[in-house]
Amino acid sequence: MTPIHEHALSRTRRQFFAGTGLSLGTAALSTLLGQTARALEGGAKTGIGAALPETHFPAKCKNIIYLHMVGGPAQMDLYDYKPRMGEFYDKDLPDSVRMGQRLTTMTSGQARFPIAPSKYKFEQRGKCGMWISEMLPHTAKMVDDLCFVRSMHTDAINHEPAITFMQTGNQVTGRPCLGAWASYGLGSLNQNLPTFAVMVAKPSNEEQVQAISARLWQSGYLPGEHAAVSFRAAGDPILYINNPPGVSTEVRRKTLDGLDKLNRMTHDAVGDPETLTRIKQYEMAFRMQASVPELADLSKEDVKTFELYGPDAKKPGTFANTVLTARRLVEKGVRFVQVYHNNWDHHGNLAGRMPDQCKDVDQPCWGLIQDLKRKGLFDSTLVIWGGEFGRTIYSQGGLSKTNYGRDHHPRCFTMWMAGGGAKGGVIHGETDDFSYNIVKDPVSVHDFHATILHLLGIDHERFTFRHQGLDQKLTGVEKANVVKALIG
Repeated sequence: MTPIHEHALSRTRRQFFAGTGLSLGTAALSTLLGQTARALEGGAKTGIGAALPETHFPAKCKNIIYLHMVGGPAQMDLYDYKPRMGEFYDKDLPDSVRMGQRLTTMTSGQARFPIAPSKYKFEQRGKCGMWISEMLPHTAKMVDDLCFVRSMHTDAINHEPAITFMQTGNQVTGRPCLGAWASYGLGSLNQNLPTFAVMVAKPSNEEQVQAISARLWQSGYLPGEHAAVSFRAAGDPILYINNPPGVSTEVRRKTLDGLDKLNRMTHDAVGDPETLTRIKQYEMAFRMQASVPELADLSKEDVKTFELYGPDAKKPGTFANTVLTARRLVEKGVRFVQVYHNNWDHHGNLAGRMPDQCKDVDQPCWGLIQDLKRKGLFDSTLVIWGGEFGRTIYSQGGLSKTNYGRDHHPRCFTMWMAGGGAKGGVIHGETDDFSYNIVKDPVSVHDFHATILHLLGIDHERFTFRHQGLDQKLTGVEKANVVKALIG
């Protein structure tokens, strides 16, 4: 992107009209014409735009709901069925399998690496024949709608760099996340709501939650307006969205107009583009005062909707409640919704914690897919499910046939996608009998990101932002491939 393009993007409508010297009537007419050109049927009332901005090629999806399981779910207990491991119970992982792979400090000092077969039963489901753990009965009903990637791998072995890598394409913090890139590249579908929203669901079991921070959903070196707006589970859905006691809407509007003038004076003096971001954020916050409270109020959802998501759907902050809110957000035009669900870091007591985790997410994920279908949003909304890495087949700490723990494992893990152009009923990639090494069709984090951008109509090689003299990309400088087998 050239400086001229950056300057053009940073100019607000008010600046443009002020600079042209147009009369108020002509400016108003121009605005109305622009709104008409963008509006869907009824869009003038909702603020929802008509179509995607121009993309490199036709997009298969326009919205994304990304469900990140913080901590790294154990693939061999959920999706990567390894029946032979029953024969290897409590035997050491062969050196020929581990091949000197680096380990975390949590298990590197162990005298042994005893194999822990999954204690859970698996069943083959759907036309695709996907093996699914008994802990995911609702997911098992929709396997033909899902696109499974059992050959994901990453470069990171610890949580902070691994989550950062999965979200931003780089293990070093400070880069834009996937949602920020989508906001930057495609823009808003609803001028009254944020383009990118994030929610952190509260797990029912909090035995070992992993720390996450807002830097995972910041805009990095992209303009600040592309950072996520955080929706809260309790109190005001967004901090400070409501007027303080004694402050009317008219006073708020007058205050913002005064701040606008001061900020524009600052921008004229120093030219900092973040000043323009601040102006836009103030204006967005004012518009959200009307749109967000109604959006966050689930009381108007019918009984059938709550039954889809399960008994926790009415409890604020639960995963079920959060993904129902995510559906409402994309329905109203929020382009990218990121949801985090914690406590998947199963170093110990997997048998005591994994059932709680699966119960939290199983029916709500199924309900989300069914809800998107009945709302006519499934084909245009890509749902992503997965963590930042996998887990080891060997046990961390004590081992019994009914309980064990698993350490971090970057060499292979499973994710799935649904809707939004992802090919349902696909089982892509294969791991060895130990779910330790990939033996067929590996998919890197950069490959995965390139594929997601492709579904949005974006060529990851041509999608760049000039920063520190370089054309920066989500997929970095190493070779990344769109995985065509995942695309319907």
